[in-house]
Amino acid sequence: MVQALLEINENSNRVLNVVKAKYNLKDKSEAVEWIISDYISSEPELKPGFVKKIEKMKKEKNIKVENFAKRYGL
Repeated sequence: MVQALLEINENSNRVLNVVKAKYNLKDKSEAVEWIISDYISSEPELKPGFVKKIEKMKKEKNIKVENFAKRYGL
Protein backbone atom coordinates (compact mmCIF):
# COMPACT_ATOMS: atom_id res chain seq x y z
CA MET A 1 0.00 0.00 0.00
CA VAL A 2 1.29 3.48 -0.88
CA GLN A 3 0.82 6.42 1.44
CA ALA A 4 0.22 9.88 -0.03
CA LEU A 5 -0.30 13.25 1.58
CA LEU A 6 -2.87 15.24 -0.41
CA GLU A 7 -3.70 18.93 -0.34
CA ILE A 8 -7.26 19.52 -1.53
CA ASN A 9 -9.58 22.51 -1.47
CA GLU A 10 -12.61 22.82 0.81
CA ASN A 11 -15.08 21.73 -1.86
CA SER A 12 -13.12 18.55 -2.60
CA ASN A 13 -12.94 17.86 1.12
CA ARG A 14 -16.74 18.18 1.37
CA VAL A 15 -17.17 15.80 -1.55
CA LEU A 16 -14.89 13.26 0.14
CA ASN A 17 -16.92 13.56 3.33
CA VAL A 18 -20.18 13.05 1.42
CA VAL A 19 -18.82 9.97 -0.37
CA LYS A 20 -17.47 8.64 2.93
CA ALA A 21 -20.85 9.07 4.64
CA LYS A 22 -23.00 7.92 1.72
CA TYR A 23 -21.12 4.64 1.24
CA ASN A 24 -20.41 4.08 4.95
CA LEU A 25 -16.63 4.14 4.49
CA LYS A 26 -14.37 4.24 7.53
CA ASP A 27 -12.03 7.03 6.37
CA LYS A 28 -11.21 9.44 3.55
CA SER A 29 -8.64 7.03 2.12
CA GLU A 30 -11.44 4.58 1.39
CA ALA A 31 -13.46 7.44 -0.13
CA VAL A 32 -10.58 8.32 -2.46
CA GLU A 33 -10.19 4.65 -3.44
CA TRP A 34 -13.95 4.37 -4.07
CA ILE A 35 -13.93 7.47 -6.31
CA ILE A 36 -10.93 6.19 -8.29
CA SER A 37 -12.47 2.73 -8.65
CA ASP A 38 -15.73 4.27 -9.88
CA TYR A 39 -13.84 6.39 -12.42
CA ILE A 40 -11.89 3.40 -13.72
CA SER A 41 -15.05 1.33 -14.20
CA SER A 42 -16.94 4.17 -15.92
CA GLU A 43 -14.07 5.14 -18.26
CA PRO A 44 -12.95 1.91 -19.93
CA GLU A 45 -10.04 1.99 -22.35
CA LEU A 46 -10.72 1.72 -26.06
CA LYS A 47 -10.64 -1.78 -27.50
CA PRO A 48 -7.60 -2.44 -29.72
CA GLY A 49 -9.84 -3.45 -32.64
CA PHE A 50 -11.66 -0.12 -32.48
CA VAL A 51 -8.38 1.81 -32.43
CA LYS A 52 -7.17 -0.10 -35.53
CA LYS A 53 -10.46 0.65 -37.31
CA ILE A 54 -10.16 4.38 -36.57
CA GLU A 55 -6.50 4.44 -37.67
CA LYS A 56 -7.52 2.80 -40.96
CA MET A 57 -10.32 5.35 -41.45
CA LYS A 58 -7.88 8.22 -40.87
CA LYS A 59 -5.78 6.99 -43.82
CA GLU A 60 -8.73 6.81 -46.24
CA LYS A 61 -9.28 9.50 -48.85
CA ASN A 62 -11.79 12.14 -47.80
CA ILE A 63 -14.34 13.87 -49.99
CA LYS A 64 -15.27 17.53 -49.76
CA VAL A 65 -18.97 18.25 -49.29
CA GLU A 66 -20.04 21.83 -49.98
CA ASN A 67 -23.59 21.54 -48.65
CA PHE A 68 -24.15 18.55 -46.37
CA ALA A 69 -27.92 19.07 -46.05
CA LYS A 70 -28.41 19.34 -49.82
CA ARG A 71 -26.19 16.34 -50.55
CA TYR A 72 -28.03 14.07 -48.11
CA GLY A 73 -31.53 15.50 -48.56
CA LEU A 74 -31.90 17.04 -45.12
